Formats: sequence, C-alpha cells, structure tokens
Amino acid sequence: MIVSIAGIIVYAWLLFFINALLVLQISAFIAIVAILGILAWIGYTMATTPPPALTELPTATPESAPSTEAESKDNVE
Repeated sequence: MIVSIAGIIVYAWLLFFINALLVLQISAFIAIVAILGILAWIGYTMATTPPPALTELPTATPESAPSTEAESKDNVE
C-alpha cells in the first residue's frame, strides 16, 4: 500500500512539474506494451500447449455387463 501511494505521489509530481506530455506519452507506451505483452504471452501459451490426452471410456464386456432382473432374482434365491 505504501509503495502504491508513493508511486501515485511520484507520478503526480512528474506530471505537474516535468514535461506533462512526455510523462503521458511514456505512461501510454508502458500501458500498451503491458497489454500487448500479456496478449502475446497468452497466445504463445495457447500455441505451445499440447492438446489434452484423449481418455477412452470403459467399454462393457460380457463379464462386467449389468445383470438382468431374472439373473438378479436367481442370485438372491
């Protein structure tokens, strides 16, 4: 919090006591570079990340197939 407040004070001092146009140009440049840098990083990450591995669903085999009602009644008795 203290660093942020100090940054605000320094920025205001630069804006009002130094060439304001130069300060605004530098600020705009830094903002654009930050935004485009983040977009480039996201794009690079999306381009270089391999797709997720496909997982196969388990298939029902006759041994593991659900039993019918007749089979379940036979097993109960």
